[in-house]
Amino acid sequence: MAPHDSELMGYAHEAIRLSGEHVAQGGIPFSGVVVAGGRILGTGFNRVREDNDPTAHAEVVALREATTKHGIRSVAGATLIASGEPCALCYLAARYAGIGHIVHAADRRTAARYGFDYTSTYTLFAEDPADWPIKVTALQLPEAEQPFQDFLTLSRAAR
Repeated sequence: MAPHDSELMGYAHEAIRLSGEHVAQGGIPFSGVVVAGGRILGTGFNRVREDNDPTAHAEVVALREATTKHGIRSVAGATLIASGEPCALCYLAARYAGIGHIVHAADRRTAARYGFDYTSTYTLFAEDPADWPIKVTALQLPEAEQPFQDFLTLSRAAR
């Protein structure tokens, strides 16, 4: 096993430990750890129930902690370690955050065997939102572009 692999194993064990602690407290068995430069930038576990927040998945919570403590640039190229394979929301959040590597311990099939079947989320982004079961309405308002124009103007002026 390469040194990098053993380091990843250590962080994966930490993610699993965090997950176990959270389950012991009545939580959902998913956790995330964001690492870069040989140090942990942020950790999190699934807080959907505790926070009544459908976006408070373990990986998102870990990314929020890392960026809050160290800044958004700190996660660019970082590694996200997850106790369970991320769902589509978490993969997308990691991608938008600039994560360079995702490592997970239990895969989606293992999670499904324990009642956490989120495999259908992976195909969601392949569909046009107009075809989703959510009603989507696009309003054509003349002033809708103004905040974007203002942002562009202010951004150019700041350079």
